[in-house]
Amino acid sequence: MGYDSRSPLYVQVHRYIEDRIRQGVLKPNDRIPTEKELMEQFKVSRITVVNALSALVKDGWIYRVPGRGSFVANDLPADLNGEASEPAACAVPAAGQPNRTEPVPGRTIGLVMPTLEDYFAMRLINAIQDTLRAYGYSLVIAFSGGSKEREEQQIRDFIAMGVRGLLLFPADEETYNEEILSLKVNGFPFVLIDRYLRGVETHFVCSDNRAGARMAVDHLWENGHRHIAICTNAYRECVSVHDRISGYMSAFERHGGMINPSLIVTGFSLPAGEEGDDSELARHMKSGIASAYIALDGKLGMRMTQMAKRFGLRVPEDISILTFDNPENDEDEESFFTYIYQNEMEIGRQAATILTEIIERRETDGEYRKVILQPELIIGRSTGPCLRPNHARP
Repeated sequence: MGYDSRSPLYVQVHRYIEDRIRQGVLKPNDRIPTEKELMEQFKVSRITVVNALSALVKDGWIYRVPGRGSFVANDLPADLNGEASEPAACAVPAAGQPNRTEPVPGRTIGLVMPTLEDYFAMRLINAIQDTLRAYGYSLVIAFSGGSKEREEQQIRDFIAMGVRGLLLFPADEETYNEEILSLKVNGFPFVLIDRYLRGVETHFVCSDNRAGARMAVDHLWENGHRHIAICTNAYRECVSVHDRISGYMSAFERHGGMINPSLIVTGFSLPAGEEGDDSELARHMKSGIASAYIALDGKLGMRMTQMAKRFGLRVPEDISILTFDNPENDEDEESFFTYIYQNEMEIGRQAATILTEIIERRETDGEYRKVILQPELIIGRSTGPCLRPNHARP
């Protein structure tokens, strides 16, 4: 069973895996080729492979294990002896490009989020899009670039466009977006993603950021680290950052450790490339003050690992680095990074489901749905025992 070379590239990858399963080459619970292998074999981009694997999951051919890879499903689709199926569409827009899914008149949802620059965002969007499609809605996406002003304008544009509801991943800013408060006052259906507004009742879905930070500290503490830094270049009072730092501090208190303010590294700028080697964060890493770092997002954790290599610091022998979210791809081979998995697919599914239920009035008016998902620690190779005696207590 072959595939038409004129087909879209992600369809070719999808059908290659599907054919191998149909032919018995890949059996239930067998691990499928890694993304890197598929990229090399088909000479395609990672986004193309991500689209193909997302469609295979949706169609029931494979399942994923965070940080371990993708595997053939136990319960395969019933038409095993039939012709290769047409893959479910799981289009992920390229960075900086609008989503091109054709809006369904009267059944369109708007999504506003800062950027599309990591796998967390791509998996979140895929889950939202798949869930809304199942309910008969289409999705239109706008990227704010982290600007509150642009975010406000995009909300106004979506309202003018006639969307039925909004999914909002707010920018990291000091003050609330007034358009979000206006939506609440006017009773317009919306759900916040990865954020909530302190003191303001809204529907939201997020991960338990305090618990995630406690898991991070506990893991590093068990490995003998006592000088553990937590760092982010996002706005410190952003609710997710605030909660993670609170969780970090409570974990230290529970372990009887002293909280050193110099190990809470926030508010720094990090220029692109090697220019970041002269940043405040770089100087902190070079100083040896901390034996381990918790990066509050995957992209930052990746940058820190690259910087450490240029500084001659071995990870994890000289410095352990733990991130929130995997900066690589947890659908590929086993991750190098130890990270806090926030289950962004479930965040997306639940946010989209809640919004459709609000729109369809299948829940009691005035009751706000507040979903806080439990994160999971995925242990990779970027963390290890503290090997510097002066950085550990007996």
